[in-house]
Amino acid sequence: VTPLRDGMNLVAKEFVAAQGDDPGVLLLSKFSGAAAELTDAVVVNPYDTDGAAELLYQSLRMPEDERARRWESMMRVVRGNTAHNWGQRFHDDLASV
Repeated sequence: VTPLRDGMNLVAKEFVAAQGDDPGVLLLSKFSGAAAELTDAVVVNPYDTDGAAELLYQSLRMPEDERARRWESMMRVVRGNTAHNWGQRFHDDLASV
């Protein structure tokens, strides 16, 4: 997911949530909002095509144990950031002002 500019990018979170027993690797633009949360994604600069190609190559060769570790970390983030939890944090922040 390599937008030049974007918001939270729920497609990236859907990719994480849809993985099975053999998870893939999420390549994510450093300009996407999801990059701030999904820190175990492979973060690329879409303006640096050579660098992005190298990271894509490395991702395709990434060992299964590293892919699984990254996926588990990102899945914890996805599970913890539900609409209910976001709403509660927003309410608490608003109440503290």
